[in-house]
Amino acid sequence: MGTDAHRLDQLLRSLRVWDPQVTELPAFDPAAAPADPLDLFTAWFADAVAAGQTEPHTPSLATSDEAGLPDVRTVMLHGADADGWSFATHATSRKGRQLTARPYAALGFYWAVLGRQVRVRGRVTAAPATESAADLHARSTGALAAALTGHQSEVLPSYDALDRASRAAWERAEREPDAPVPTWTLYRVRAQEVEFFQGDARRRHVRLRYRREGDEGGGGWVRELLWP
Repeated sequence: MGTDAHRLDQLLRSLRVWDPQVTELPAFDPAAAPADPLDLFTAWFADAVAAGQTEPHTPSLATSDEAGLPDVRTVMLHGADADGWSFATHATSRKGRQLTARPYAALGFYWAVLGRQVRVRGRVTAAPATESAADLHARSTGALAAALTGHQSEVLPSYDALDRASRAAWERAEREPDAPVPTWTLYRVRAQEVEFFQGDARRRHVRLRYRREGDEGGGGWVRELLWP
């Protein structure tokens, strides 16, 4: 084993999951869970915020390309309602192109301070352009400047090119707060499955899955427990 690999191995073995000094593992009774997963998600999200979880609104987003190869990155949750869990990006970005080719995705939330995970997966739809624009313009000047910079996922010739584009985008965002960004798109994951995971110190983890009935998940929710 090389020096770097040995150091990595030592670091990995020195760490522990759910250190009781920083993590509380609350009890979770799945029999008392609400009928709709959105209600439980909202409650768990509020718990994570109250417990001081860093950036609880930044899940991992998994997509796949035309060849079926997976991809994953961290995004910001823009909302969650009866229409689905939403995030935004340029339609021309890598994930935007992947969603056009294969309109399915999964979101993974991990709230370490409570030993909780939430997994959401389902079909993805793009919101109308007017709604996508309204979502963007309701956000910060920095968010608009980043969207105006554009070219997301394209090869960057130099950092200077980014610096120039970013400066121009910031100037425009401050001068024109309603500047249009035609490629900016709000996407929604209409969940077919939502799984809630509550960690347990004795590894008797609770996994509660909500699964939609019917074709394309058009029916009601079925709740079922899963082995950890």
